[in-house]
Amino acid sequence: MMESTTTNIIQVKNLVKRFKNGEVELTVLNRVSMNVRFGEFVAIVGASGNGKSTLLNMITGIDHPTSGEVIIHGTKLNDLTENQLSAWRGKNLGIVFQFFQLLPALNLLQNTILPMDFLKNLTPRQRRERAEYLLELVGLSDQMFKLPSQVSGGQQQRAAIARALANDPPLIVADEPTGNLDAQTSADVFDLFSHLVDQGKTLIMVTHNPELACQVPRTLEIRNGQIVRDENCSQAKDLAG
Repeated sequence: MMESTTTNIIQVKNLVKRFKNGEVELTVLNRVSMNVRFGEFVAIVGASGNGKSTLLNMITGIDHPTSGEVIIHGTKLNDLTENQLSAWRGKNLGIVFQFFQLLPALNLLQNTILPMDFLKNLTPRQRRERAEYLLELVGLSDQMFKLPSQVSGGQQQRAAIARALANDPPLIVADEPTGNLDAQTSADVFDLFSHLVDQGKTLIMVTHNPELACQVPRTLEIRNGQIVRDENCSQAKDLAG
């Protein structure tokens, strides 16, 4: 049973997504329903092609469902136009990508300021001060004037996290955020995510890394377009033992 929107930042109801490939229609998501509470840290796992990224695209409004509803922070995404979705994302959502997606011609400080420039809810001085604070938060205060190409992959990912936090969104979505990082840097990024959740952010992370997923309080497994597991990974290991 769905809980009230006062306790849930994400409500997904009977979500179906189908794609056509010539004469063949493929069902990628098959009546998926889920809730995520404010302040939760959730990992979404599953083999490639089972619907993880498609579900993430529904939650971010990047793609639209064939049927069903997606309600984020009280807003029904199905009802929004593309322009409204873009404005909604700017205020409510931070996205961290596997390949960082930093603009190569801008330094790390400018990349972090950019989302605030689009929203224009702070003065230019306030935007710079917040960007400097966020880069310090992720350990990049001494790298802020460097271009993405001048820093390591781990530093680029931390800059991407700072950028995702620029407009102080309640929800952070990370798509394979450690997929291109070594083990130690992956652990550092995960620690940063955990810190953000401790500070009250809600974080959804898609990952292929089972060890990383097992450190997240709640894990959703998608198989053949359906959620087949929704549990605490550590509790599952205790039960198995």
